[in-house]
Amino acid sequence: MMMIYKILPETEWAAAVEAGEFKGSGIDIADGYIHFSTAAQMVETAAKHFTARPHLMLVAVDDAVLGDALKYEVSRGGALFPHLFRPLSVSEATWAKPLPLDENGVHIFPEDAR
Repeated sequence: MMMIYKILPETEWAAAVEAGEFKGSGIDIADGYIHFSTAAQMVETAAKHFTARPHLMLVAVDDAVLGDALKYEVSRGGALFPHLFRPLSVSEATWAKPLPLDENGVHIFPEDAR
């Protein structure tokens, strides 16, 4: 068991909660899978893809509940990143929390995500 994390706009998570599942953000849909990060990767992911972007959510998921549809694949810098090859059921999320910005535009991650 390992927690993995999805960073996404608040509006997309709200729509997923209403629908019962998250089918992915634009890049996920284009790539054919939902991009996740491990705890060690999420800060860099936020800095690389979401710099100073407000109104984001951090969704935590226990990778063990995702079954064979979750694959760890080589990506940025040769690291293995978790990719989910199906929609994420909202009920599979362990928690979802806001990802606020500090006064310098850097995201503040919840303590339980480290």
